[in-house]
Amino acid sequence: MGKFADYETYACVYESGSFTAAARRLHVGQPAVSKAVARLEQQLGTRLMLRSTHGLQPTDAGQQLYQRTRRILNELAETEALVQNAGETLSGRLRVASAAVFARIVPLPDLTAFMRANPRLSIDLLLDDGNLSLIEEGIDIALCIGELEDSGFTARKLGEVKQCVIGTPGYFAAAGMPQRPEDLLQHELVIYHRRGGGEHWRFSREGEQRALRLPGRMRVNAAECVRELVLAGFGPTIASEGMFRSELQSGAAIAALADWQLPPLALWAVFPGGHFVSAKARAFADFVQTALCREP
Repeated sequence: MGKFADYETYACVYESGSFTAAARRLHVGQPAVSKAVARLEQQLGTRLMLRSTHGLQPTDAGQQLYQRTRRILNELAETEALVQNAGETLSGRLRVASAAVFARIVPLPDLTAFMRANPRLSIDLLLDDGNLSLIEEGIDIALCIGELEDSGFTARKLGEVKQCVIGTPGYFAAAGMPQRPEDLLQHELVIYHRRGGGEHWRFSREGEQRALRLPGRMRVNAAECVRELVLAGFGPTIASEGMFRSELQSGAAIAALADWQLPPLALWAVFPGGHFVSAKARAFADFVQTALCREP
């Protein structure tokens, strides 16, 4: 069993990029991780990791060992999950990462219903507009909006969210309602400067295309700050409808240029654990997909 644990520790070091990060992920001391890798190198008679001031770099042998080890670990974890979850409800702790806008796109009452349907399941929901290290944080599933980076993780498209130009009635009454995409150049735009957003936008209407650069006067990388600025009347933004769902329904915010379409944003479930996806992570992805389909 000790030998098997050393292989598992090595895979964690390879994925985390350092002994310290692997120790944090495994909840053990850093010396224990270093000794496990050293033991494995001695047993196999070859160097697996090259240590330098720039961190750890796997050797060719180390890369081959990791690929085979990860495949075996995934198969073992999948087998255990199938046996343990046979005929049982979801249980254990699920770590979910997402941008803070998650609570707007997937209403929290829906999440409450999901939790009530799975009373043995606990969730750590990490809402952060920054870039979390999914491996180091031990994330089971990450919800990502927009284009995905080539991370090598397993990903599944859950759906799409509609984008539109959104502002308050008071702002548009004072500044004028834009009639064409070009009119936005005369407005105090708030730009949500995250993946899938920014300065360059493409509008379309019945085959007509408009490609515009909209630098905006205010650029923000946090969704909640964008909301507050728009609702305070600073200016309009281009965002998903879900980000302003309640305000659009109540009339506190309105959509402009309704006859023009913007490219929708894809919503992805990313699974850092490789090809193996746990039953609880898969169930959570199913829940989000169902919630998206139900929203108008």
